[in-house]
Amino acid sequence: MYRIISGRWKSKRISAPKNFDVRPTTDFAKEALFSIIENRFRLDFASISVLDLFAGIGSITLEFASRECKDITAVEMNAKHSAFIGMVARELDLDSQINVQRGDVYEYLKKNRNRKTYHLVVADPPFETEIEKYNELISLVLNNNYLGTEGIFILEHQSRTKFDHPNLLDTRKYGNVSFSFFKANEPAMEEMVEEEKKPES
Repeated sequence: MYRIISGRWKSKRISAPKNFDVRPTTDFAKEALFSIIENRFRLDFASISVLDLFAGIGSITLEFASRECKDITAVEMNAKHSAFIGMVARELDLDSQINVQRGDVYEYLKKNRNRKTYHLVVADPPFETEIEKYNELISLVLNNNYLGTEGIFILEHQSRTKFDHPNLLDTRKYGNVSFSFFKANEPAMEEMVEEEKKPES
């Protein structure tokens, strides 16, 4: 079970079937995360696009939707979990805001590179993920134009896992859970030159 913290469905409790093997982000950590998004990064939920990777049973996806985010893509490999997200979204009349994609996150990122940029990419891989897979995930997100120029990648992980990356802005710890925040890559010099050449409208 998890709770939607704020927005249209504030305090709504979502109960998944007992046989689902899931670990939703705790209320405490989720509340802290959304406070950082809103207050530190000054993002207006109603005008941003979000890519939620390893979406589980939709704790983060539905939180964004409840806060009026209109463009959310949720990627989840487990068929039952992805179907559950879609079902709850329909029940809460949030399905027009949420695009659920069933598939392996790493394969999804490889297949859809350079197709769409997002203001936020959020990922909550399994806690037993090895550091090499974390590094692969970070590379796939940052090096394939998934983030706009001012975009942020938020990675949830065990607090004992540490990252040393030039794009790392900050890591916030909430008990056994931490969130690491990565900035988008700087635009290549060629892109900056081309942008300057564009005629003013």
